[in-house]
Amino acid sequence: MSIDIIKFDKSIPKHIAVIMDGNGRWAKKQGLVARLKGHEAGAETIRAVLRACDKTGVRYLTLYAFSTENWKRSKSEVAGLMELLRRFLIKNTDELIEKGIRLRAIGQIDRLPDQTRKELERSIEKSKNETKLDLILALSYGGRTEIVNCIRRISSIVKSGELNPEDISEETVKQNLYAPDVPDPELLIRTSGEMRISNFLLWQISYSEIYVTEILWPDFRENDFYEAIADYQKRLRRFGGV
Repeated sequence: MSIDIIKFDKSIPKHIAVIMDGNGRWAKKQGLVARLKGHEAGAETIRAVLRACDKTGVRYLTLYAFSTENWKRSKSEVAGLMELLRRFLIKNTDELIEKGIRLRAIGQIDRLPDQTRKELERSIEKSKNETKLDLILALSYGGRTEIVNCIRRISSIVKSGELNPEDISEETVKQNLYAPDVPDPELLIRTSGEMRISNFLLWQISYSEIYVTEILWPDFRENDFYEAIADYQKRLRRFGGV
């Protein structure tokens, strides 16, 4: 299966969000003791998906990299994930810039370890002028937390007298989310076969098409990405209409 299954005369999702699931199971399946080996393999999949985005013209890619719930994992695994992210940024930022990719992040970034956070901020700053693709990493991210923070910001605006409660609209909410300029995802991909959204982009995916594959994230490749887009193109999006 190749890119030929995509119909370029039909709509290509402008924004695709991905729940990258199955790294730990992949490591176990390979007989590896350390779950982190699965995450290392999964980092290579990101490169494959970025190539696919380049070939198909996807404008925004949001990856669920680390959830607020993931802080509950063992200290050693969390530390390993944070170091893996730091090394990924060091290794790949220049290449991202060469390919016109702007790196962004959403979530409670202040909770990241100092070295990881500083490397992330450096990468974001270095790539800020790129315009071909926005790669958005959801880090220390939770959909409910995002909505709670949004409510707090709107409440503060109302309290200041700048906004009347009756004037609060969906646009008001959107403008107070983590990335208000980013359009809602048309397509949400989840790997590993799990049928849940795991507290990811709860407001933004209200009308997203959902594509679930049994493939574990480290095994997910360009052709699998094309298959998800081809499946999306077969769907009729009514947005509640007839």
